[in-house]
Amino acid sequence: MRYISPLSLIAGVIVDNLFLAKRVDTLLTNALLLTYLVVSGIAIAVMNLIQTGKWRHRFLTDAFPILPVIVQFAFGGLFSAYFSLYSRSADISVSWIFVVAIVALIVLNERFAHFYARFAVQMSIYFTVLFSFLIFFIPVVTHRLGDGVFLVSGAVALGIVAALLFALFRLMPSLRSDRTTIARTVAVIYVVFNVLYFTNAIPPLPLALKSAGVYHDVTKVGTDYVLSEEPLPWYQRFLNYNSTYHAGPGESAYVYTAIFAPTGLSITVLHQWQHYDSSNGWVTTDTVRFPVNGGRDGGYRGYSIKSEPAPGKWRVNVITQYGQLIGRVNFTVEAASSTPQNLVDITQ
Repeated sequence: MRYISPLSLIAGVIVDNLFLAKRVDTLLTNALLLTYLVVSGIAIAVMNLIQTGKWRHRFLTDAFPILPVIVQFAFGGLFSAYFSLYSRSADISVSWIFVVAIVALIVLNERFAHFYARFAVQMSIYFTVLFSFLIFFIPVVTHRLGDGVFLVSGAVALGIVAALLFALFRLMPSLRSDRTTIARTVAVIYVVFNVLYFTNAIPPLPLALKSAGVYHDVTKVGTDYVLSEEPLPWYQRFLNYNSTYHAGPGESAYVYTAIFAPTGLSITVLHQWQHYDSSNGWVTTDTVRFPVNGGRDGGYRGYSIKSEPAPGKWRVNVITQYGQLIGRVNFTVEAASSTPQNLVDITQ
């Protein structure tokens, strides 16, 4: 087990990298995640049927030691998939709590596999992975997003776990001794998910910010957007954080974003321009709304303009009509005698 346990986790990560698509709305991605959920649910049921003596077939008892590894493989695959999907869907400066929690679950999944022998732990983790899946699966299916859809996701997760527990308790009455522990743990997990969601710590999947930045000009040429930007050091380009915008006299700043949304989902997105004031903190100066229609791999493209931005720190929050933060563009405006001459054009 010392070797099989970490190998099962690594195998789950490899499978995710081979088959998990970058789009959250693909049939392959959702089929893979649903398979993990079904396999882990069946393995949990079979483990307990054997442990309680309901199933005594020799073949099953001989196979019992491998069942925790199957559960661990499925949970590891789900956690690694969620890390991949959630970590690239929104601004990490806000959603880092949820992403770090997923990483912690990945580590615990490998280090404490023996906990899977406890029924209460099995069902608590199962509820966690199920809720995490439904948060983005239901919006993909219903083509809707918002607080109501999130609450429906939680209700469906609670209903599925309740139905599973009801069936298992009927088959194995001895498991009922864990009812109170499971109910309390699931309630805590449910409350934590809601707190994280309503504080914007859970990224707004299935939306994802594909690209964003501040530019000196944005021009649409045919089906492409041509963006004029100042050359950036590699680390600023990688982090997209606190880039410097040298504004010439009377020059405007353009913030461009490309936001992925699943096919069939349409939503209104806001560019919220904020300037930092030493006395009042971040002050909203402009809010620009535009529709986003799903389906394009590179994301739905759009931009907003700020005329003659004042020198100082600026940020543009990219948020949904429900107030969920998809991403953020940070930059500092510095007054210049003229527009920089070394602008570089890139095509999106």
